[in-house]
Amino acid sequence: MSDETRPLPRIRARGRSFLALVLSPEAELDDWLRGLDAQIARSPSFFVGKPIILDLGLLAGDAEGLAELYPALLERGVRVIGIEGGDPDWPAVAGWDWPMGFDGGRAAGTVELPEDNTGHAAPMPPAPSGPAAALIVEGPVRSGQSVQNPDGDVVVIGSVASGAEISAGGSVHVYGTLRGRAIAGMGGQTGARIFAAVMKAELLAIDGYYMIAEEIDPTLLDRSAQAMLEDDTLVVRTLN
Repeated sequence: MSDETRPLPRIRARGRSFLALVLSPEAELDDWLRGLDAQIARSPSFFVGKPIILDLGLLAGDAEGLAELYPALLERGVRVIGIEGGDPDWPAVAGWDWPMGFDGGRAAGTVELPEDNTGHAAPMPPAPSGPAAALIVEGPVRSGQSVQNPDGDVVVIGSVASGAEISAGGSVHVYGTLRGRAIAGMGGQTGARIFAAVMKAELLAIDGYYMIAEEIDPTLLDRSAQAMLEDDTLVVRTLN
């Protein structure tokens, strides 16, 4: 059979969604980068493999240090897949390899990096109105897996292994041992919480405030516990 008469192969395509974090640097950029370095030092793996959108909306085109910002992020292993809120015609960004943007993205809350251990973050946009369906995972979440529900809660009927990640617009409920990373309140829900039957998390985050394993009170480990925000501070308390 000649190439002209051979049936063409059928092309198959499947959708796959990923959560992209949005970084919104602010002037003074040198101080902002030092805050980023502090966050990376506390949680070196947080940005590993994460797609990042760089939002320049809080910066002016003549902001001091703007020309060096994008190269500085690349040096730190931050994987920028898109840039928004700025103008490619700004002279300061003329030398950037400006990534092409993506259409059709849905906002799930901007994730700000804390500048110190208190993790003060900028206000988030209002949470979307109306209840959203919870995502229920029947079974364990294994290392390397990522479960996301940007609009509602995530409920895991099982354990979350080290190296796994749960991300929710609402609260995270783990009816087993939480060893991986749990991120709640992605859309600005300050009242979101993280519940674990057995708390051994690598990282906890609610509405842009973070806590790594070393910052959790050792007396709360291996116990039923919940994480919540109190006066712009992430705290962990026992459930019994």
